[in-house]
Amino acid sequence: MLEIKELTVRYGKKTILENLHLQLQVGHIHGLIGLNGSGKTTLLNAIYGMVSSQSGEILYQNKPLHRQQIAFLPTQNFFFSRITGEEYLKFFQSQNQTFDITEWNKIFDLPLKNLIENYSTGMKKKLALLAVLSLQRPILILDEPSNGLDLESNQILKKIILRLQETGKTILITSHILEMLHAVCHEIHHLHQQKIQSSYSQNEFALLENQIFEARSKQSEQLKKLIS
Repeated sequence: MLEIKELTVRYGKKTILENLHLQLQVGHIHGLIGLNGSGKTTLLNAIYGMVSSQSGEILYQNKPLHRQQIAFLPTQNFFFSRITGEEYLKFFQSQNQTFDITEWNKIFDLPLKNLIENYSTGMKKKLALLAVLSLQRPILILDEPSNGLDLESNQILKKIILRLQETGKTILITSHILEMLHAVCHEIHHLHQQKIQSSYSQNEFALLENQIFEARSKQSEQLKKLIS
């Protein structure tokens, strides 16, 4: 079990997460949804140890979670200038000599000899994903992994996620695309008002979607009043 207990994170006087509790079954794929500004990225950063919490603990198999157990793909990726995709991946490969970049790139089809600054947005996303996968860690966190990917690459991403889960990886994904989460997740967790308000299993995904569309319906009615 990956367990987050009573997690509170503040930025100055602003509370982002308060006494948040979440249990993630090991070896499952978990989705995380919430409105913009709800704290999804803050939660992921807290799990990875990039932000400090004011209280709470994060446990993996009943022991404190360590960053070395996590591979994290953030929404925005940073690349040094004037390096090639191959040079970028060599840094990650040095941490895991068993990962075959050449074979994996047959799937991603990236021009690894070229400078990253000449890559498209989608190519940069695939390069960052390839680097994260090369770490081969038991926990994989993906923050909006579909951003910038075309339809074909998104289908490949789904297949990769499902295959990684089959090998025992624990995966946590954020996405604004419900179809993506429905296709791969065992559970989807709703972050709202600084806490996990609800968790939905696969047979409850329709309920989650109905609740979201109900909120959108109310917004549509308000729009009709404003634009008439």
